[in-house]
Amino acid sequence: MADDLINSFMNVPDDNGRFGIYGGRFVSETLMPLILALEAQYEHAKTDASFWAEMDDLWKHYVGRPSPLYFAPRMTEELGGAKIYLKRDELNHTGAHKINNVLGQILLARRMGKTRIIAETGAGQHGVATATVCARFGLKCVVYMGATDVERQAPNVFRMRLLGAEVVPVKSGRGTLKDAMNDALRDWVTNVRDTFYCIGTVAGPHPYPAMVRDFQSIIGKEVRWQLEEQEGEGRLPDTLIAAIGGGSNAMGLFHPFLDDPSVNIIGVEAGGHGVDEKMEHCASLTGGRPGVLHGNRTYLLQDDDGQILEGHSISAGLDYPGIGPEHAWLHDTGRAQYVNITDKEALEAFQFSCRLEGIIPALEPSHALAHVMKIAPTLPPEHIIVMNMCGRGDKDIFAVAKHLGFDMGM
Repeated sequence: MADDLINSFMNVPDDNGRFGIYGGRFVSETLMPLILALEAQYEHAKTDASFWAEMDDLWKHYVGRPSPLYFAPRMTEELGGAKIYLKRDELNHTGAHKINNVLGQILLARRMGKTRIIAETGAGQHGVATATVCARFGLKCVVYMGATDVERQAPNVFRMRLLGAEVVPVKSGRGTLKDAMNDALRDWVTNVRDTFYCIGTVAGPHPYPAMVRDFQSIIGKEVRWQLEEQEGEGRLPDTLIAAIGGGSNAMGLFHPFLDDPSVNIIGVEAGGHGVDEKMEHCASLTGGRPGVLHGNRTYLLQDDDGQILEGHSISAGLDYPGIGPEHAWLHDTGRAQYVNITDKEALEAFQFSCRLEGIIPALEPSHALAHVMKIAPTLPPEHIIVMNMCGRGDKDIFAVAKHLGFDMGM
């Protein structure tokens, strides 16, 4: 890779919100004033000390940051080879990384005078985080969630309703994350005056991909100083690994290291039943091609006519037929490697984490852990892997029990 390309990673997106040929702003005329107002508000907030002081206070006292960087001794011993560290973002308030970004967006919404917050959610963690922060600030909250995900993520649906949110089941399509995002966008167009759309991942029209990435970058920034404290001054991870649906937890971990060429970066997509099976997966970079969806250009699962296909993943949070545009760009430039893990492999990793470290993971980071299990034994003992444990498994225990044939009614 050319030196000028390596040196450019921190300077994206460009003024048009593009990461190379990806990203951009493909929205209706009705939404353009809202998008431009949000962009202006965020550009101001980025250099506003009072904004970041409020964020830092909430991250510390409400979310519980910094989240630990945990050396996993039994995993490391069992697998042999590389040292394995887990970034414990599942210990955040609400149980995942999502609240890092939601806080930032809702602080911006309040500065813009918005009183109604809408969100889409797949696994439910973004919905729970949005409902939580809306409760904290007394804002009306409406969460769109695919009907399929409402069924398989019942604990999170109940949590959102306890927190005062209206949960709207979306029955169109397969009733998953893509369909929830479609309906959220329809709502936003209809209610432009008082409504703010809180997007949960590094996708959507500019400035969302960059803005969400910037809020989530607290993950990677903490890893830098935490690893130095534990391994010695100047020590960088050798490999970073994170699961990817839209890709916000991964960009949060990856972005502070993009200009460190010695750090190997691996994103793990949902391989479903296997990428050789016709669209029985959600590995957009493996089985997709560039197109436009939800306001941005990126890799998508689509047919020859450009119609979006219905993918599959055991994980509701990874069950999305696209990927954030910055990931598409990192893939094309070669700065990051992208692999895929099947449902079966993720279930095995889920049980491995429970058995070896006493940590019940969400199905999303179980995909990342499954890849760690593959590569750690092949690496020398001085090699350091940092994996983002981006969510805990409370929400998935009923789904996992069903897949493992365990009767929860006993």
